[in-house]
Amino acid sequence: MDGPEALAAQADVLRTRVGACWPGTRAVFRGQDLHRDLDGISWMGLYVFGITGRRFAANELRVLEGIWTMTSYPDTRLWNNRVAALAANARSPSVLGLSAAIATTEAGVFGGGPGLQSIDFFLRAGEKLRAGESAEAIVAAELLAGRRILGFGRPIHATDERLPPLMRLVEREGLDRGLHYRLAFDVEQALLRRKPFLKLNFAGLTAALAADLGFTARQYQLYNILKTLAGMPPCIVEAAEKPEGTLMPMACENVRYEGHAPRSWSGRRLGPIS
Repeated sequence: MDGPEALAAQADVLRTRVGACWPGTRAVFRGQDLHRDLDGISWMGLYVFGITGRRFAANELRVLEGIWTMTSYPDTRLWNNRVAALAANARSPSVLGLSAAIATTEAGVFGGGPGLQSIDFFLRAGEKLRAGESAEAIVAAELLAGRRILGFGRPIHATDERLPPLMRLVEREGLDRGLHYRLAFDVEQALLRRKPFLKLNFAGLTAALAADLGFTARQYQLYNILKTLAGMPPCIVEAAEKPEGTLMPMACENVRYEGHAPRSWSGRRLGPIS
């Protein structure tokens, strides 16, 4: 069914499986009464329940929350934090700066983009591993097909300082035996034999963990987009306290311009636009 018939079938009613509210009475969240059945649920528990429709165990939620904690850096120089801080310093409402910063978190090179491509790889690689292929064969096939394996290598620094605490947390919570988690280290070794700088990074290991926890690529993207959120408000608060327009100014002589040299315009002068 499409066209006018499809619109007519959806007119005057919202059909939903995720929830609804009846002001003055109750609210339903994925079939559960939000204020009764979900009483006491953690925010992270509610968030991933909303994304996946599944309730996660306490140790799984501690790892999911830890991933967010370990990558929330209150450093205004970071690309997304800078957006939030510049907005605040320009006296823009905090929510606009925060929204813009979250949007830029989905950067294709060093933001959410690599994580999304990484979990796509791990979900496919996991199926191949179950079918009997080795990590070496999986990596070779990916590279032969001209596909980059994201989640390995880091543009800023080859060592990812977030990995040791994440690995300790995962081991402490008993989630270090997952198929994709172990596969991440085997893939790292296969890549290092080719290029020594392709070390496993935070995006790769968290994507592998998400695959072990049953996330689809879209579900992981929704979870992953807020992983730097806690570092943004401190940058907003500090930037708002500075005089307007004084956050990270750059002198013109410090701008390295490599475009066209100055040109003179000697053509016929155009008259005013009528």
